[in-house]
Amino acid sequence: MMAAVLYGKEHLQVEPVAIPTIGTGDILVRVKVALTCGTDVKVFRRGYHARMIVPPAVFGHELAGDVVAAGPEVTKFKIGQRVVAANSAPCDQCFFCKRGLENLCEDLLFNNGAYAEYIRIPARIVEKNTYIVPDGVGYQDAALIEPLACVVRGFEESAPRAGDTVSIVGLGPIGLMFVKLAKLYGCRVIAVGRRKTQLDRAAALGADHLIVGDDNADPVAQIRGMTHGRGVDVAIEAVGKPQTWHWAVNMVRRGGTVNFFGGCPNDSKVNLDTALLHYSEITCKASFHHTPTYIRKALDLVSAGHITAGFFVNKEEPLTNLLEVMRHLMSHNGHLKTAIVP
Repeated sequence: MMAAVLYGKEHLQVEPVAIPTIGTGDILVRVKVALTCGTDVKVFRRGYHARMIVPPAVFGHELAGDVVAAGPEVTKFKIGQRVVAANSAPCDQCFFCKRGLENLCEDLLFNNGAYAEYIRIPARIVEKNTYIVPDGVGYQDAALIEPLACVVRGFEESAPRAGDTVSIVGLGPIGLMFVKLAKLYGCRVIAVGRRKTQLDRAAALGADHLIVGDDNADPVAQIRGMTHGRGVDVAIEAVGKPQTWHWAVNMVRRGGTVNFFGGCPNDSKVNLDTALLHYSEITCKASFHHTPTYIRKALDLVSAGHITAGFFVNKEEPLTNLLEVMRHLMSHNGHLKTAIVP
């Protein structure tokens, strides 16, 4: 089969590799679509991911496809079924799993290899975090549930209420998912982005107010002006830069919540005003990854038609063009997803 193999920093080759062999509890899936992701771009740029991928390896993790083989112990799936598999599964036995924090599982099993004609889904993910794609749901829509699950978890843990004002800083695909989700929950949304195209997309998804936020434009004062000087109820940072982490803290009201959803580069440091955090009773949260519960919630949202790939995917490319696609996505933040079709 053909697959995209990552060898190191910005070193990717689409080449023939062996079709994966499966174990007794595994399934083999013919990949119908794999979506690009900001994490994949970071992995491509760095050449590795400390927890998820060590080169040389086939990479990519947002996929949907068809079951073409199943191990003898597999009972949940049959050959020919359309499925979507998450990129991880917890152990359900460790300290964190027993406390409902499966995303922090001490033995979290990751799976990569979506940028290929076939992918092996290991037994634990088959059992705990693989789902049949409902009739009427397209492959691109189904492949969207992994990043959407992360967003749903981050949003719900920020505990907004209908009528709350939510600021979303960063309008790449993840930020746009937050915009759409916040409107579904009945929130007033202030979208902060660097480029007009990003702001236009946020407006199309229902954002109530649009603000340019870049190195020359601090959005905090504008947000204070829109909220009678108080600030927003919830501020979600979806960029992953120390500067925008500071913005999020400074634009939230007393008693409000900040979600540092965007992960900053390794070794980043942020200095926060302790008096502001303490005397304004600001809650600061960070959200990482997803759990099976949120994968199911994301699939329900997609199945109901509330969120579809049409909002977040703007083109298709063959697997042979993946290197060009990755280089394009590296050019700046905020590009929409590309559907890679093996």
